[in-house]
Amino acid sequence: MYPYARFFKAALSARRAPRLGILDTHVSQHICWPWDIDPWMELNNGRTLTLYDLGRVGISIRTGLWAMLQRQKWGIVVAGATVRYRRRITAFKCFEMRTRCIGWDDRFLYMEQSMWRDGECSSAVLIRGAITSRKGMVPPAQALEAMGESPQSPPLPDWVWSWIDADATRTWPPEG
Repeated sequence: MYPYARFFKAALSARRAPRLGILDTHVSQHICWPWDIDPWMELNNGRTLTLYDLGRVGISIRTGLWAMLQRQKWGIVVAGATVRYRRRITAFKCFEMRTRCIGWDDRFLYMEQSMWRDGECSSAVLIRGAITSRKGMVPPAQALEAMGESPQSPPLPDWVWSWIDADATRTWPPEG
């Protein structure tokens, strides 16, 4: 089940926090609850992705993206993701999540998120998000202008371009 109580808590906390620029980092604190764990008594990989949603909720509220999407009657969807899992987070452990937008191209926003425990990164995800309207995808530059931000993206890191290029070579739909 989707963690709606956590969603509303994340949204309320973000509304009370200072505003962020589109390229600033949103930091939030979380706990790995028993319903988040898998049979190996650690944070489940699927739940990890769901919890990353909460970080994107927080940053979207604090940057004004959420309000702009509501004004324009637009939405935002995850259009791709790649995750690295490196350290366990076990039941009842606290961890910090860091969420930041690292830039955009003509179609997608790119966000990097990470979970940290005891000063070490447990996992990190690169998310590609698409802003959508009833007519289709909205160019990120148009959305940034609607937010009052510069439509010019900072240069995307080479590793992001490598991911974009690699993903473009995948067969779609998948064979099988």
